[in-house]
Amino acid sequence: MTIRVVLADDQAMVREGFSVLLGSQPDIEVAGEAVDGRDAVEQAERLAPDVLLMDIRMPVLGGLEATRLVCALPSAPKVLILTTFDLDEYVYEALRAGASGFLLKTATGRALAEAVRVVAAGDALLSPGVTRRLITEFARLGPARPTDVRIKELTDRETEVLVLLSRGLSNTELAERLVVSEQTVKTHISRLLAKLGLRDRTQAAVFAYESGLVRPGVE
Repeated sequence: MTIRVVLADDQAMVREGFSVLLGSQPDIEVAGEAVDGRDAVEQAERLAPDVLLMDIRMPVLGGLEATRLVCALPSAPKVLILTTFDLDEYVYEALRAGASGFLLKTATGRALAEAVRVVAAGDALLSPGVTRRLITEFARLGPARPTDVRIKELTDRETEVLVLLSRGLSNTELAERLVVSEQTVKTHISRLLAKLGLRDRTQAAVFAYESGLVRPGVE
């Protein structure tokens, strides 16, 4: 199955480079390119791609607001944020706005293609390094909000899975920790996402911290 991608970046050379890298992959098609945030929203609505690669800093409409608008579309694509700095403060806001993850522009072509595949599959994963930076940010922002009432809909095992995936564990690591199969882990994740009304693992991790279920610095 071909993954359709739209590239949104105000720098032509960046768009061209990513287009060449992704276009060389047999399972990825570059369906369009956007020059700013407003253009990205319009193309996302018109072309209905599977994944939108979104630069965070663009003219006319920035990547953060564009992400909010794109994620509110009826058939919203998965949004993968592209940034020059891994500590860009806007990255965290983009994740809260509905983005499925972020990638540094210095990433290799192989890493870029794999990130697109992971996000398209709905298995967006926060690496331990990214998770640590998120935890630091949540700690800086202060106390979490009171626990979200939706958590009460989860079973004990689903809650346990949510806590572990929020710490950056992969499906394989979750399966080993819980002594179950990876398929069982995937089933738990699918059910908890449905109950919480979330799109992927990245949103689930953000939810876990923002709801107060997981507290920064507490294992």
